[in-house]
Amino acid sequence: MALHNKHKSTAPWLEVVVMPSDWDNADPQVLNNMLVEMVLIRTFEEYLLELAAATLIHGPVHSSIGQEGGAVGSALLLRSADSVNGSHRGHHQFLAKVFTHLQPQGYDPRAEFSADIRDAVLRTMAEIAGLDRGFSHGRGGSMHLQMKEAGAMGTNAIVGGGVPLAAGFAWSHKFAGTDAVSVTYFGDGAINIGSTLESFNLAAAWKLPICFFIENNMYAVSTHVLESTGEPRLSARGQGFNIPSWKVDGMNPLAVYIAMTEAVAHMRAGNGPTMIEADVYRYYHQSGTFPGSAFGYRTKEEEASYKARDPILQVSTQMIRRGLITQPEIDLLIARAKSLMSDTGNILLEPIPDSNPPKRKIKDSEWPDPAFVNTGVRGDLSEFNGARYAELENYGGEITQAKFIDSVANVLGRQLEKDSSVVIMGEDIHRLAGGTNGATKGLKDRFPDRILGTPISENGFTGLGGGIAIDGRFKPIVEFMYADFMWVAADQIFNQIGKMRHMFGGTGAVPFVLRSKVAMGTGYGSQHSMDPAGIMATNPGWRIVSPTTPFDYVGLMNSAILCKDPVIVLEHVDLYNSTGPTPTTDLDYCIEVGKAAIRRPGKDLTVLTYMAMTQYTLDGVAEFGEIDAEVIDLRWLDRASIDWETIGNSIKKTGHVLITEQGAIGTSYGGWLADEIQRRFFHELKGPIERVTGGEASPSISKVLERAAIAKSEEVVTKLRSLYESGRFSGK
Repeated sequence: MALHNKHKSTAPWLEVVVMPSDWDNADPQVLNNMLVEMVLIRTFEEYLLELAAATLIHGPVHSSIGQEGGAVGSALLLRSADSVNGSHRGHHQFLAKVFTHLQPQGYDPRAEFSADIRDAVLRTMAEIAGLDRGFSHGRGGSMHLQMKEAGAMGTNAIVGGGVPLAAGFAWSHKFAGTDAVSVTYFGDGAINIGSTLESFNLAAAWKLPICFFIENNMYAVSTHVLESTGEPRLSARGQGFNIPSWKVDGMNPLAVYIAMTEAVAHMRAGNGPTMIEADVYRYYHQSGTFPGSAFGYRTKEEEASYKARDPILQVSTQMIRRGLITQPEIDLLIARAKSLMSDTGNILLEPIPDSNPPKRKIKDSEWPDPAFVNTGVRGDLSEFNGARYAELENYGGEITQAKFIDSVANVLGRQLEKDSSVVIMGEDIHRLAGGTNGATKGLKDRFPDRILGTPISENGFTGLGGGIAIDGRFKPIVEFMYADFMWVAADQIFNQIGKMRHMFGGTGAVPFVLRSKVAMGTGYGSQHSMDPAGIMATNPGWRIVSPTTPFDYVGLMNSAILCKDPVIVLEHVDLYNSTGPTPTTDLDYCIEVGKAAIRRPGKDLTVLTYMAMTQYTLDGVAEFGEIDAEVIDLRWLDRASIDWETIGNSIKKTGHVLITEQGAIGTSYGGWLADEIQRRFFHELKGPIERVTGGEASPSISKVLERAAIAKSEEVVTKLRSLYESGRFSGK
């Protein structure tokens, strides 16, 4: 009979149960702080629901009434330098961190609220109502609350979407040599999200000081936790990742406080991540003013049983028992909090004249200016003030002929050498003599702490890089082995990193560089060959750059790293082994954002192209020879950075446009570009905009079918010949 050896977990998994003696020994100031912050948060949300019921809040209101004990009990242990982020149900998490930041000395429950607290309430209410005086000028609303100076890094509407970002905050704290910690709040729904599990793994592998704080309120909207997982004790997840974990009654703020005390001590000592599961209960439905029982998925008896263990009631009862406060004093505290909320409303609202019954509306002066709508999608590029620009024709340094891929490694090495904030991460980049293509050749030996080989978890490590960028102390460069993997990390690329600056008011920098390899034509098939430029160009927030020469790669990568917006750098495998003029010593120049390059002047036809298709286009133009085409290498591809001046001057000269690209027509870059050109330059055009693209299907493995799916110089020649034979051109 086979022997069965029972494995033992190496990570502790504990349940914290508060005893009467714990209440007796609790610091009175801690209890004061708990009571005041929970009362403030509760009355804030009760007033918010009143505004929602009066249709004064645009959009959903996910109240956390009933869950205050978890947020306050944990946040009281945190310093301003510590980071938190949270979920769409995040008012309590945000306010708890902000209040603790603003009043670190604690509260007297008998005293008036400070001016700082009153202002934070006003700005939070204004943000949720979508008003200009809000933290993000109303753009974030209820689900996107951020006050970075308080360490409140932003709540998040994507379930589990903020967890990888919080891992990035933790990495920054650790790499900066501080003992600061990161806390990410999420619920029983997010525990099953892939990005959450990827973040558990990364944090454990890299021993990051992050607390994964699970607010288990048992319901993801209306789906009970018993329906969604085979292990409803959600902190059991920690065992699989060797993360010390605590389970507590989240309705008891003191239990949360004790567990968090132990978890914070573990993290500040440099021992890596922790996990806390707090069993809490939201008194209302997912959104709005009705209880869950009104929708049939909870019983009134269940709701009543949890309200009997209300966190405010538990703390106030114990404080009264110990003689720390009286019931009349608690009543006055609640009355003062309600008065504060009413005063806040009076600042933002005004009566509607002659309404019967009386109604109020938001003051016109409180709304943001509609002209603000697109401000801050990207930055203003002021970081380039004083930057040194160079093009090959005016470069004064020494030039040699070298491979494109060597320029990649050289400029990355130079950036790591001169800027200690640069860090590079990706799969296998620390092995194989510089990754799968040699882009980080020799860099791991020179900069062992800043070349990070990651697990295969694109959503996780991309989000971690995004958190590093939002934190602002370091500049992450993330490598994707193939561009198709962007869709594995789509949430972080599109919902998170690309939207962060604009969503949180337009001023927060997101200095993030994503290097992505396009392997079209190399036999790697449908899931390793895509050109993402067309899809990236339709998503706001990102800048897109596509170098085609070794010299350009150096200058464009320098610009990407200097830029405070997220930038994707597209690299084609066809170019890696090509050679061209390359700087040998001076690698510190930039190429201007939004500057295209005319690779071949001409007078008959404007040809717009990018990446590897640039050389194929030049070859095709030279081979056909009957049309004097001006070939423009776009270099910068995003809507904000494209060089309309160079394009426009060429179109005014030629009157004809051809856009050439390799990739599939359905996801093509040229589609949006052609649309924009015909609207901008309609009167200069002498005929329709023409295009060369790949086919509809993704490239296949078969060499023959792959070649049939993509465009190269032969397709350019075919298109030029058809244009010439159409009679639109008279010749050279």
